[in-house]
Amino acid sequence: MAKRTPALGFILFTVLLDVIGIGIIIPIIPGLLGELGYPDAGEASFIGGLLLFTYAFMQFLFAPILGGLSDQYGRRLVILIALFGLTIDYVVVAFAPTIVWLFGARIVAGICGASFSSASAYVADISAPEDRPKNFGMIGAAFGLGFILGPVLGGLLGQVDIRLPFFVSAGLTFLNFIYGFFVLPESLSKENRRKFEWKRANPIGSLKSLTKYPFLKNLFIAFFIIYVASHSVQSNWSFFGKEVFEWTELDIGISLAVVGFFVAIVQAVLIGRAVKKFGQSKTIYIGLACNLTGFILFAMASQEWMMYSFLAVYVMGGLAGPTLQGIMSSQVPANEQGEFMGAITSLQNLGNIFGPLIMTGIFFYFTTTSSFYFPGAAFALAALFSIVSGTIIYKTISKRTE
Repeated sequence: MAKRTPALGFILFTVLLDVIGIGIIIPIIPGLLGELGYPDAGEASFIGGLLLFTYAFMQFLFAPILGGLSDQYGRRLVILIALFGLTIDYVVVAFAPTIVWLFGARIVAGICGASFSSASAYVADISAPEDRPKNFGMIGAAFGLGFILGPVLGGLLGQVDIRLPFFVSAGLTFLNFIYGFFVLPESLSKENRRKFEWKRANPIGSLKSLTKYPFLKNLFIAFFIIYVASHSVQSNWSFFGKEVFEWTELDIGISLAVVGFFVAIVQAVLIGRAVKKFGQSKTIYIGLACNLTGFILFAMASQEWMMYSFLAVYVMGGLAGPTLQGIMSSQVPANEQGEFMGAITSLQNLGNIFGPLIMTGIFFYFTTTSSFYFPGAAFALAALFSIVSGTIIYKTISKRTE
């Protein structure tokens, strides 16, 4: 394994299979919750938000631990252990008889899912600073491709049996583990490793470590807000489609595949070109403007074709996140990339903790409790968040360049 040269393609394929395993499950979550006693879309969205909260909270706790361990023992070992744990998790969920089992499985999945910090550190290890926005975009493209294949497959399998996608996810994740065991080389050289320290591996300490880089302080806040806003789509898409358009599992799967297709195009093809043509700062602003526009359009959508048409604008928002991450990563030394990516993952997961609760809570309130029926309320709130994050980024970067 040591004789192999680390290559971006290895980690991208690992991420791809992992995301396919996740994407398969998304379309059938409303149906699964209905089978377990939550048939109403608004109520199911709230339970779904709690499940996402549980998953994200465990990632928040364990991402810095796995990031720190990868700085000492290498990225490969951490990724492999997490993949094996996810395989077991999918099998348990496939047999879950009650909602309690689902929450228990989300705890395990959240711990294992924290390995994405190691995957991001792997990319940072093998990328020159000027290539990091493009290569982080390639990770986004792998996510996008996974969400093309996964949701369609999940929608089709869910029509056969609501539990079948979980068995397929277990098989794909185990295949991912086998691939990594035999093919994935280590990316972190011996001289760039550092000893694991518990005081640096807790989520609070991990977030505090970000304060070592004063220029990045406000960018971290903006990054957090962007991730909270993204849950107006990530956490609500299935429930919004079912509530407003009466989508089936297959309808949800197809719509998410279209989302994934556009995301893959934007992040695999356009990020590198956009950064080269406009520079990193302008690329971020373009992405945020597209996010803002997309959220507003989604909030007003009343027909299915609108959701598909508006995606063309919304997915261009994918230019912002990887480019911002590339700017932040370039300020961090090579032997701290694992810790840094663990902290960034904790920051993302902090957004993933609050995002589902806020956005599904808003959806639940305006579809179930409020006298004013407005299923697009979460999208409207996300549009406001986009303005706030863009303002913070602009003020921070403009001060740096003055």
